[in-house]
Amino acid sequence: DHRDLHGRGRSFPTRRSSDLLLLIDGHSVAYRAFFALPVENFSTSTGQHTNAVYGFTAMLINVLRDEQPTHVGVAFDVSRQTFRSEAYADYKANRSKSPDEFRGQVDLVKEVLDALNIVHLELDGFEADDIIATLARQASAADWETLICTGDRDSLQLVDAATTVLYPRKGVSDLMRFTPD
Repeated sequence: DHRDLHGRGRSFPTRRSSDLLLLIDGHSVAYRAFFALPVENFSTSTGQHTNAVYGFTAMLINVLRDEQPTHVGVAFDVSRQTFRSEAYADYKANRSKSPDEFRGQVDLVKEVLDALNIVHLELDGFEADDIIATLARQASAADWETLICTGDRDSLQLVDAATTVLYPRKGVSDLMRFTPD
């Protein structure tokens, strides 16, 4: 079924041989960047911390340069309330709250993406990895090659002949490629 995120009957366009889709788990990569760079070294004059924004943007620039995708999308989590938490009350119950210094940085990452004219997606009731999985499967069914950049190991189940996961090994600059091999 080639339905888009809203259940309509759209499907991916016919792929040209040069097409390459890059999907980024925005929250996951920004969170990893937050912990990879010292928070005390990155802030605005008003005190807004920006280490996650800087690290995310640096990773984005490197991946765009190295992989040269023709299409890019970044998915974000909207909140902790998802269909999983409704079905299972203890889903992620032991997960700690994000550090206060991380607050506001995801919105700044979205501003960077807007400035670069890069699509970002979020959907109430779903996590970023749900959006990425949906798009990756739609792309694979349409014979697209897809790269997924995420720090979420759950995404490894999406790896197939057409889908590669780029997983940050160290910080956000050293990415390991996960392929079927």
